[in-house]
Amino acid sequence: MVRLLGYFFGIGVVLALLAAAGVAIYVGDITKDLPDYEVLARYEPPVTTRIHSSDGALMAEFARERRLYLPIQAVPDRVKAAFLSAEDKNFYTHPGIDPIGLTRAIATNIQNIGSGRRPVGASTITQQVAKNFLLTSDQTVERKIREMILAFRIEQAYSKDRIFELYLNEIFLGLGSYGIAGAALTYYDKSVSELTIAEAAYLAALPKGPSNYHPFRHTERAIERRNWVIDQMRENGYITAEEAEKAKATDLDVKPRQRGSYLFAADYFTEEVRREIIARYGEDALYEGGLSVRTTLDPELQLYARKALQNGLMRYDTLRGFRGPVDHIDISGDWGAPLGEMKSLSDVPEWRLAVVLEASDSAVTVGLKPGREVSGALSKERETAMIALEDMTWALRHVVDGTRVKANSPAEVLQPGDVVYVEPKGGDEPGWNLRQVPEIGGAVVAMDPHTGRVLALAGGFSFAASEFNRATQAQRQPGSAFKPIIYAAALDNGYTPASVVLDAPITIQIGNEVWEPKNYGGKFAGPSTLRAGIERSRNLMTVRLANDMGMGLVAEYAERFGLYDKMPQHLAMSLGSGETTVMRMVSAYAVMANGGKYIEPSLIDRIQDRYGKTVYQHDRRECDGCDAETWDGQAEPELADNREQVLDPMTAYQITSMMEGVVTRGTATTVSELGYPMAGKTGTTNDEKDAWFIGFTPDLVVGVFMGYDNPTPMGKGSTGGGLAAPIFKEFMASALKDARKVEFRVPEGMKLIPIDRKTGMRAQAGQPGVIMEAFKPGTGPADTYWVIDMEGMGGPARTTSPQANRAINTGAGGLF
Repeated sequence: MVRLLGYFFGIGVVLALLAAAGVAIYVGDITKDLPDYEVLARYEPPVTTRIHSSDGALMAEFARERRLYLPIQAVPDRVKAAFLSAEDKNFYTHPGIDPIGLTRAIATNIQNIGSGRRPVGASTITQQVAKNFLLTSDQTVERKIREMILAFRIEQAYSKDRIFELYLNEIFLGLGSYGIAGAALTYYDKSVSELTIAEAAYLAALPKGPSNYHPFRHTERAIERRNWVIDQMRENGYITAEEAEKAKATDLDVKPRQRGSYLFAADYFTEEVRREIIARYGEDALYEGGLSVRTTLDPELQLYARKALQNGLMRYDTLRGFRGPVDHIDISGDWGAPLGEMKSLSDVPEWRLAVVLEASDSAVTVGLKPGREVSGALSKERETAMIALEDMTWALRHVVDGTRVKANSPAEVLQPGDVVYVEPKGGDEPGWNLRQVPEIGGAVVAMDPHTGRVLALAGGFSFAASEFNRATQAQRQPGSAFKPIIYAAALDNGYTPASVVLDAPITIQIGNEVWEPKNYGGKFAGPSTLRAGIERSRNLMTVRLANDMGMGLVAEYAERFGLYDKMPQHLAMSLGSGETTVMRMVSAYAVMANGGKYIEPSLIDRIQDRYGKTVYQHDRRECDGCDAETWDGQAEPELADNREQVLDPMTAYQITSMMEGVVTRGTATTVSELGYPMAGKTGTTNDEKDAWFIGFTPDLVVGVFMGYDNPTPMGKGSTGGGLAAPIFKEFMASALKDARKVEFRVPEGMKLIPIDRKTGMRAQAGQPGVIMEAFKPGTGPADTYWVIDMEGMGGPARTTSPQANRAINTGAGGLF
């Protein structure tokens, strides 16, 4: 009997060894190509890039996976407790797999054979890390074995905290969010440290299947799962019974965070920053790199720019009449449903879509677009409003088949079912105004002239209506706004503000073509100083001046200022016929405002990578001594200004002084009402297709442009002074309301001499028509009356002006 038992024992041992060998061979086969778990040490997950304004406010986030990496030390204990209770309560004691949990899962799966239920996995947190990082999600025995083996290896290589940290930052938690930091923002718009017990428990309930516990589609199921997690936290001793009951009594209270831009009115700015980052580092860096971008945007100035531009565009647009409703819907039933599904302008919250319910001779009754609940469902409340006749008189001039027609009552303009935009009148004044999105486009750019930092940028009426950025993407003719470049070039090359140029009709032969430029309005003034030429924006004087200097010199200065990369040297370019952008125009004027230093415009101050290392900084000035740890009587450190000097500081002051005259006596006198020292220049192109005003104080440059996207005449009288300057004025009135008045800085050595404003000759101070003019050392007003009378322009200049003829006949000709 003993021999028989020994025989069977031997057979059993052999079979066991064979089985063990078979298992070893099988396991060896499926693990021979296991992924290298050491990659976890180099783990750099896709992380959200965040864009901030200059004051730190969050502007936008960009990510393929909405994730913010959070070290385990920054995760609150209650959040850790929630995930451990929901996923793996023995995590800190097991070796990578949980034998008790695994045994329980095997027994459950045996019982469920033939029931059609999904197998229970019993994966530990370590196993989930192995699967999420290194394996696929296939539901196979082979993958499960590979997962367990990797879990053992990971536990031997990394600490429990490191494994838990990887898990909490990698898991998908629904609504496009990855990791607990991203989920806390997505679901509750708060940081992880601010989560309550109930909120942490709900997030911990999601890894099992975010779509199964959707806060709005499966609310009851989500609450049930959350409460189970809370009970587990209580059983595991992480919270008290009282805390558990209080947490279970709360609603989910999920408040999904909005996507895209978070800072109001900053959409055009944000999009420009997005494009710049992609151009610098590529799309992967933007959407996965976790960059922290500090922009130059001043949120307050941005609001002013948006409002001023919108008001200016609406002023022009309403004078052209009402073009008709946005759409038309059937109001015989529930008008709220079809109206609620219509897309409105998300970045113009002051306006609401409304449907006309009734139109009479004296008013229009409209139904307002219903709002949406947190769940996304339309509100069932139906709100109505009244538009009185006096609040829509502009719309009585309505456009029918391309022709403006005068209506006698609102009923002739709007019909029941018409969908329109309306806006409450504001303040304590009741009632609503009828609105329409302007067809005309425009842009505003505000810049610090000393650094090139773009403080505000509005690229159109509404980013939601049109993403085309007219500040940076629109190539437009600057017209007379280009003239200060020519005059600056002249002042830098021997001319003075008192030099006299003939303002009279000219004929220019260009090949077989004859060009006869004209002043705006067709008039001319005869011999005039350069100051008068720029103040009154005289085209004929500008052409003569450019021809005398040579267009090569003009092109050189335009390129120096950054206005063009390579400017064609055609004489017509002297009148601003070349195309450029608002951003470039503002940058060029900044050179004159800052004393002649070249500046590089920038929307970004600094970019940091995911580890906080600065990878880009706009301000590259060096500061010797700024890093001193203590003060020991040394001089204060100074920033070394290494910017290129592209214009003589004295020339910069002279052209600035001449542009002050544009504001006080010239084509932009409306701006002088602000009462601040200010310089600027209007610009209007042929057929009034483009209207400009670029102006500045000693510390702020602002450019305004208006025009149709498809260049179209805006109508007689649509000048830079009439359209763009009022927008500039409105913006500056807000931007400077708390600022002290600062005079333009006069360079040392500059001489101020009284001259006759018309002749440019020395005069007695205090007399009528006498102004103080700025001259460089060694220069001054002419002792005799000279007129710069250009030749070589199709023959000598001829004029019918008696004043000009008198000057020419008395020998006031030739070159200065």
